[in-house]
Amino acid sequence: MESVPRGIISDRRDGKQRKIRVLIAKPGLDGHDRGAKVVARALAETGMEVVYTGIRQTPEQIVNAAIQEGVDAIGLSCLSGAHVPLFSAVIKLLRKKGSSDIIVFGGGIIPPGDARKLKKIGILEIFGPGTNTRDVVAFVTNAINKL
Repeated sequence: MESVPRGIISDRRDGKQRKIRVLIAKPGLDGHDRGAKVVARALAETGMEVVYTGIRQTPEQIVNAAIQEGVDAIGLSCLSGAHVPLFSAVIKLLRKKGSSDIIVFGGGIIPPGDARKLKKIGILEIFGPGTNTRDVVAFVTNAINKL
């Protein structure tokens, strides 16, 4: 069986190979974006197309950008403590707009109890401080290939 390069998937619609597209976003008032930029770069270095929306984005801006850009995944980063309402709002808006096929993962300073809550509402994975970027790349690749 032929090996497909990392960062590449077969499109569900036409079967052609294309790059995985990921949007990395910083919802809310959190201005610390180093971790989000590190993750964005790690994903891009594997061949994925990465859209970084910058800091202080609303859930509406994030979802609209994700739909407009035709992404496969959204990575949310939050260090401000507002992760539960902000990440939940993104999931609700994706569902409302008929885009619940976009996978969502998160990272930041998120207590284990909150991580469990977020997974219950649809965030597929939560990555904390010190996570190896290879783990994030593997997660995104595997999650997209399961769709």
